Amino acid sequence: MKLEMVLSISEMTIFLLLTGLGTVANVSVFVNYICTFMGSGEKSIHLILIHLAFTNITMLFSKGVQTPITALGLRHFLGDVGCHIIVYLERVARGLSICTSSLLTVVQAIIMSPRTSWWGRLRLRSVECVLLSLLFFWILNSLISMNLLYSIRNRGTNILQQSKNNKYCYIKKESQKVNNMFLALMVLRDAVFQSAMGGASGYMVLLLHKHHQHVLYLQNSKLLYRTPPELRAAQSVLLLMLCFLFFYLADCAVSLYLSFSLKNDSLTMHLQQFLTLGYAILSPFILIHRDGHLAECWHAQ
Repeated sequence: MKLEMVLSISEMTIFLLLTGLGTVANVSVFVNYICTFMGSGEKSIHLILIHLAFTNITMLFSKGVQTPITALGLRHFLGDVGCHIIVYLERVARGLSICTSSLLTVVQAIIMSPRTSWWGRLRLRSVECVLLSLLFFWILNSLISMNLLYSIRNRGTNILQQSKNNKYCYIKKESQKVNNMFLALMVLRDAVFQSAMGGASGYMVLLLHKHHQHVLYLQNSKLLYRTPPELRAAQSVLLLMLCFLFFYLADCAVSLYLSFSLKNDSLTMHLQQFLTLGYAILSPFILIHRDGHLAECWHAQ
């Protein structure tokens, strides 16, 4: 019993530390990009990064609030209404993270592509198109997660309910057809946006390779050449996408293992919680490291 208590406190401490650091970093990115967006002209890429930081904050809050409540044994702290809110926000934020990351990759690919190309002729880079896209993402993910509003319950209201995925809130089994329909929509959403992300990332890698060959030619010709900011931004976006894919695929693999596992593996369940929040915690630090302006603001703060 004492060992379980020590492990629970240790888990809560580590979890709160990571979520706290991630929240502070995301708030810093959110505020600084708002200042940049308002002060130096409207840039669609800044608007997307602002939304990504806000999505990360929502994810950290909705997922992070459950662990300390469980560790402290506050079974009736939120009730059914609280479980509806935090689990619904978590699911919506997860979907928004996928959609926003995909949009970030596509828009960055459009920005760095030649204007004469097919990518360059797309008008998705405008602020109005980005705002409409983000609004569509909110509507889409809110509808896809609607089934949770009818199936989420607080564990404290029925202590006999068992769940592998969550200690505080559980999902009450409803119609299997309804669950399969919403699951199919989620899989379709992930497949579409992951495909768009992969295509845009591959296109950016091709452009970066061409740029690298051009730089080598200029160096051999003893000519000076500065790397355009669009290409430096593309490198940062690609780094973000690699981070996203790592945590997304790892989370999917662990979730599948838990779904087919016949025993409750507490260590794997704890690992899944960290993987779920990994991108939200790490991505702002990548932006701070890669963006010189943000790095200066971070050190000043």
